[in-house]
Amino acid sequence: MDVELQAVPRREENMEPWEIMMSESQERMLVCVRKGKEEQIKNIFLKWDLNASVIGKVTNDGLVTVRDQGKIVAQIKAHSLTKAPVYDMPYRKPRYLRKLNKLELGKIPDSKDYNKVLLKLLAVPSIASKAWVYEQYDHMVQTNTVLLPGLGAAVLRIKETNKAIAATCDCNSRYCFLNPYQGAQIAVAEAARNLVCVGARPAAVTDCLNFGNPEKPESFWQFKNCVEGIADACRLFNVAVVSGNVSFYNESPKYAINPTPAIGMIGIINNINKTCSQNFKQEGDAIILLGYCREELGASEYLKEIYHLTRGNTPHLDIKRELAVQKTALQAIEKGLVNSAHDCSEGGLAVALAECCISNKENMVGAIIDNLNYDIRTDALLFGESQSRIIISCDGQSIREIERIAKKNKTPCRTIGITAGKDLKILNDKREPINLPLEKLLKEWSESLKKKIKG
Repeated sequence: MDVELQAVPRREENMEPWEIMMSESQERMLVCVRKGKEEQIKNIFLKWDLNASVIGKVTNDGLVTVRDQGKIVAQIKAHSLTKAPVYDMPYRKPRYLRKLNKLELGKIPDSKDYNKVLLKLLAVPSIASKAWVYEQYDHMVQTNTVLLPGLGAAVLRIKETNKAIAATCDCNSRYCFLNPYQGAQIAVAEAARNLVCVGARPAAVTDCLNFGNPEKPESFWQFKNCVEGIADACRLFNVAVVSGNVSFYNESPKYAINPTPAIGMIGIINNINKTCSQNFKQEGDAIILLGYCREELGASEYLKEIYHLTRGNTPHLDIKRELAVQKTALQAIEKGLVNSAHDCSEGGLAVALAECCISNKENMVGAIIDNLNYDIRTDALLFGESQSRIIISCDGQSIREIERIAKKNKTPCRTIGITAGKDLKILNDKREPINLPLEKLLKEWSESLKKKIKG
């Protein structure tokens, strides 16, 4: 490219060329515009009272040339700027994982009161409603917000079009502590799943990578595996990592934070009228589970909150199945067959079902779940965090078409119950491990975070 610094807008007079190039002033963006469209772009910026200036052009000489009043003040081969230096740090898998990755389910006693467990999980900060936090700020964004934050993914309309943008952020640092590579992949998969559940096609990722001291081989091993997990997952999901940052040395003399590669992801909704939300809409709808429940409790919120254990391995992730489940859900949503969609993640199936019932407190709809015939432990069925699962609801006439889509995509699909009443009832093997009124579920989910913060 060839850039003229005199065309760059400045707040200060008599700035040196190096000052202009090195300045870190905020609220700026560099846009590459198709030749002949410059005035159209300027008019869009002017509409929003923003400045826009043409400062240079793309060239085919393989050089980055910087001029000041026409005089070349810097010039370098473009290839030199794209060939990043490699800092090769020593890395080593932590020895403590040999012990922590082992989990004998037979030694974990079955809970005596699953209702109590569900209420406790709904109050955990990573699961509880965050409305008390985000409602203190502008979460309506110039009345563009179609779906509020806190419900898997927020949706913003693009005015003067029929499209919308969905945005979400995900990471389970406990997964990444026990298995950095797969934990990072799950973060990408869950972010994509959240977007799909609102009817969006995943498009791009930004990451925020938070780790301890990289000079310690164990910490750098965590970082290396998380980065590789993100890269491999994004290739399979066909989403670009367009930006990100890295924060190291997050530790005290006693210990470091869990590796936390937070994934921000956006998706595109081509028809805003097909936007979907997670709450059940009406009584009498069928409740369908896409995906499969495994006997997995490792790294779960249940294990941490009830037994104070952080151990085992992350839930199994089969990305081919993940993609199939997401494809099925998205096709069903885009065909207008789905009344609600919600992914299963922290807290497992019981938590996800509770959120479907209570996430619209103005119109809460209960559920009776009576077809969970999986040959696994009850606590794993209710609170295990098996991946690649989405709960959808639909009217009875849509069931067969959804099953046809699922079969075509080779996706497990099971009608597990019906929306009804003002309670959440989950039946399993002639027992009723969960039977709670929605008001009680809502109270724990919606009020606990405020209580924990304010004391």
